[in-house]
Amino acid sequence: MSITAKELAGKLGLSATAVSMALNGKPGVSRETRDMVIKEAEKAGYDFTKLSMRKNKEGDIYYITYRSHNAILNYAPIFSELLEGIEQTCRSMGYRLRTMQIREDVDDVRKILEDLSVAGCIGILLLGTEMSKDAVRQFTKTSIPTVLLDVCYNEIPLSSVLINNEQGAYVATSHLIKRRDTQPGHLKSSYTIPNFIERETGFKMAVRDHGMSFSKSVTHSLAPTIEGAFSDMLEVIDEGGPLAKCYFADNDLIAIGAIKALKLRGYKIPEDIAIIGFDNISEGTVLEPALSTIDIPRHYMGRVAATQLIFQIQNPIPRTVRIEVSTDLKKRGTV
Repeated sequence: MSITAKELAGKLGLSATAVSMALNGKPGVSRETRDMVIKEAEKAGYDFTKLSMRKNKEGDIYYITYRSHNAILNYAPIFSELLEGIEQTCRSMGYRLRTMQIREDVDDVRKILEDLSVAGCIGILLLGTEMSKDAVRQFTKTSIPTVLLDVCYNEIPLSSVLINNEQGAYVATSHLIKRRDTQPGHLKSSYTIPNFIERETGFKMAVRDHGMSFSKSVTHSLAPTIEGAFSDMLEVIDEGGPLAKCYFADNDLIAIGAIKALKLRGYKIPEDIAIIGFDNISEGTVLEPALSTIDIPRHYMGRVAATQLIFQIQNPIPRTVRIEVSTDLKKRGTV
């Protein structure tokens, strides 16, 4: 039985990543190290046919979901469409897809990446919705081509595919203002992630472009779940503070929770208060009235991300790219 790359790494006292780089002729190790690894691999009977096989679409693409606080990713239906698009593209282009979850408070990312580098992983699609900059940086230390999904950090050299959150929030807020002709409020997520920061930027831009001052907008900080937003909004109402005549919500879960709280306290939607969300989840269509929202083409986003990763696998690129997917307004009964 031939030696594996992982066993070879242990024998030479090198990391699995360094051995993988050396065997695959990738940058990141010195010429001396590369020569030593290849020489020892030959002596130990390493199966070099694995390398040529990998160039012929052998090996796996991994879709990795990274979980930290779990407040957003707990709502699985949003991301199932993304995975469907990825699976469809990988299958049509002859690549196998595997899925994996990494939990920030449990898993050793460095060890996982070392294992992947010698386990036939040829590319990573990384769902970074809940990832911090430091968490993302760990994935720049591997030679495996990686595309980041649903987030982008400009200072980190990874290609990204994400939603144009600013555009979506701008369109939603503009729709509110045109229909209600009044200062919109903001139902803001109490959990801060890059998506919500970008949506707030789009909200502010729309308010200012319509001749209003953002500082005059009523803002409530609510948990980004239906139950959490419901409880938080009840507290806001019962405290007797000012309420806006219309609101942009950072996501549909917040919007639905807030609507339920407002209706429980006797407010009519949209007659008294109009609300528009973001994500176009199925629960919004069965709400009474149905939720106006921003639709995210997640299936298409998955296809774009998989296509970009496969391009990088086949054609190593010297630069990273940022691809933003536009959104659509769904006009329904809450506005």
